[in-house]
Amino acid sequence: MAGKTGMMNVTRRAALGMAVGSAVSVAQPANALVSAFTQAIAEKSAQIPALAAFYRARNFEPLWMDAAAGDRRAAFLWALDTALDHGLPRARYDAAEVRVAFQAADNPRAQGLLEVALSEMFVAYASDVSCGVTEPRQIDPGLVLKKPSRDPLETLTGFAGADPHQFIKDLWPASPTYVRLLREKLRLETVREAGGWGPDVRARKLEPGDTGEAVIALRNRLIRMGYMERSVVRSFDATLTSAVRAFQLDHGLTPDSTVGPATLKALNVSVEGRLGQILVGLERQRWMNKPLEKRHILVNLADFYARVIDDGEQSFETVVVVGANDEDRRTPEFSDRMEYLVINPTWHVPRSIATKEYLPVLQEGGASYLRLFQNGAEVSRDGVDFLEFDAETFPFDLKQPPSPGNALGLVKFMFPNRWNIYLHDTPSKSLFGRNVRAFSHGCVRVQRPFELAHHLLAPQQRDPVGFFQATLDTGEETYVYLDQPVGVHIVYWTSWVTPEGRVQFRDDVYGRDRAVLAALEDAGVGLRGDFS
Repeated sequence: MAGKTGMMNVTRRAALGMAVGSAVSVAQPANALVSAFTQAIAEKSAQIPALAAFYRARNFEPLWMDAAAGDRRAAFLWALDTALDHGLPRARYDAAEVRVAFQAADNPRAQGLLEVALSEMFVAYASDVSCGVTEPRQIDPGLVLKKPSRDPLETLTGFAGADPHQFIKDLWPASPTYVRLLREKLRLETVREAGGWGPDVRARKLEPGDTGEAVIALRNRLIRMGYMERSVVRSFDATLTSAVRAFQLDHGLTPDSTVGPATLKALNVSVEGRLGQILVGLERQRWMNKPLEKRHILVNLADFYARVIDDGEQSFETVVVVGANDEDRRTPEFSDRMEYLVINPTWHVPRSIATKEYLPVLQEGGASYLRLFQNGAEVSRDGVDFLEFDAETFPFDLKQPPSPGNALGLVKFMFPNRWNIYLHDTPSKSLFGRNVRAFSHGCVRVQRPFELAHHLLAPQQRDPVGFFQATLDTGEETYVYLDQPVGVHIVYWTSWVTPEGRVQFRDDVYGRDRAVLAALEDAGVGLRGDFS
């Protein structure tokens, strides 16, 4: 993604699109030629059932190639002019080519063919900008979320009867996250056009009190990034210390104001690199362009946090540990509904863990806390020679009964799914202090599980804390159903902008961003200035 060109102002592009669109002259066919125009529409639309149904329903009256359709043409040309702003494929939506096509359509048949081609392009645009350019399930096996879809016939019918400019704006994801990312993309494109953030910072480590060329480079880069006002200070002083700390907070790093390897790595990511993350972020927001529940839980795997959202506002957050970056441990991305809590849970050990990790321990006489089951009945260990079995022949199911040392801790949060992923407590608390928290077998370990349980039970319990503790004190496995199921959305966002306007970036710990960006580039998505 290299190359630089001037970025045309969005308002100017809109005005240009409206002017040219309104100026397109489409002659009304004479009666003798109407059949050629209509025949062309019928022939071309017949290739796509939704278009055929649309034109049949309106008796083959045109949507675009009509003297009265100037506003529609202008609106669509404006949408094509701004398609690059949204990170859509330029080749699919080249407004210049459409303008040329208008001028070239100088006979009824050509106009009829262009009429259907424009409708087909509009349907594609509506789908791309609303639901995403790519198909997540084809990119990475962990992207198992189901993206939204649009009905082509409903799209065209709705557009035909609506204010065209407003209809197109309503196609864009309305989530504040999408809008804020869009603004940040345009801002960073301007920064890129002006030369970026300057030279990389070359150092092994920098800390308060240091001086030298590396400190000057650090100062200059943070100034260009907007973390400092202009300054000629040549030492790692209090102002620079504060700027480094703010940068670290915005990038999910330990805010120790020391520029170590992790901070240097984040500092030296180019503007192009961050714009690539935003292109992926916009696509991910399009994948999530659907009504979310009034109360839902957002688990951001890249950020290692889970947050409860109530009526659009965050009401609770907790640090989490997610799946390790191994092929069979990465936590998948999907949406579901949390239906119940299990207090004092039993751990039903997945077979892959039982055979790969616990069978060798059992063969050495360990893991006495696990119980053996076969065909649903508990089996005594007495007389069992575990050395007789391998991963293929091991005949037992393993379970760990409720206890403070249970691998699931003392509570788990269930949203039944075919990947057997859920949120749960853990007796292993030390990992929550790590900066990168990808260690689990795939489930999401919660640092504040009791508080999360209290928060989720508050709408249905007068004393959620007392109720939870009393249930916990029984020591018995207890299912507690939620009166209102809570949406759970497991996402992987490495870029977003907070409501306060703080731009956030995180590492691509699973490499999924790279795969999504490659898929977008294959589809023709690029940065402004990358196209000649």
